[in-house]
Amino acid sequence: MRFLFTYIKGTSFALLVLRSLLCLPSMAISQNEHFGELKYFTYGFSRLDCKTFCFSHPSKKISGLLISQNPKPSDAKLKIQSNDSLTGTRVRLPTYWTGKQVVPKSVPILILAGHSDSQGIMGAGTSGESVALKGAAPMDSNMSDELFWNIKIRDSVVKLGRKKGLNINSYDAGVRQIIDGNDPRTNWSVGHRHSQQGGYALEIHFDAYGKYGFGSGLIPAFTRKLNTLDESLAKSFGRYPLFFRGGLGAARRGIRILEIGKLEGNLEANLRDSRLREKTVQTIALRIVNAIHEGLLADEK
Repeated sequence: MRFLFTYIKGTSFALLVLRSLLCLPSMAISQNEHFGELKYFTYGFSRLDCKTFCFSHPSKKISGLLISQNPKPSDAKLKIQSNDSLTGTRVRLPTYWTGKQVVPKSVPILILAGHSDSQGIMGAGTSGESVALKGAAPMDSNMSDELFWNIKIRDSVVKLGRKKGLNINSYDAGVRQIIDGNDPRTNWSVGHRHSQQGGYALEIHFDAYGKYGFGSGLIPAFTRKLNTLDESLAKSFGRYPLFFRGGLGAARRGIRILEIGKLEGNLEANLRDSRLREKTVQTIALRIVNAIHEGLLADEK
């Protein structure tokens, strides 16, 4: 028997469900922290509503989607380039999707900073190795270090992208804590509307440090229309499985998630070093812009 325990926040009851046929795959919190074999996750539709503990993760067909357990990086059979001099470890999970749909060069591109509206609550983003393990002070006491760098990269990508002639913009709610993930001001809501209107929404993230993260790579949106932008970004940063963690909230809303790299080691050190910070941010942003530009060139072929 497999046990699924669900606690609905804001109510006075907890429901213990005993089932042998269904157990949702693991979806970790923002730091991707695992507690042994017991995984702690939120299911992607709301930030705080549902917390689930699950003791196994078989492949199951849920709501018409085939969702499979993702193996640990060490179990992966498909070896993608495992390390990058700039961004560090790349994701090494097996996946076989290819982005083939051609995107018009005029497509409106929206760049979002991950966790920009979820500070001080679950989903604030990783604090990074320096703060969490080495006792360093946060870059900004009002936000996680991940958000601090997400914003820097987002703004640089937009600035460089416009110079390259891309139809590119960014969005920020200007509010750092919005409890309801479906609030119309959130990244999720704005990115979803942008995607529904035919645009390309990309949310910038840094992955968790150490064993909690998987590395750099593109987490694709839930769509059958994976395109040449997806393919180009995946070639530049790495390729996550289509149904990673059973479906993250952004991916379910048509938003692509770009994990720049694990916030640790040389990558984090270069970002934190005031002498190298600007160069590092610009180099990362330029790689993103070049990948987007390359993906749009398929429209000319």
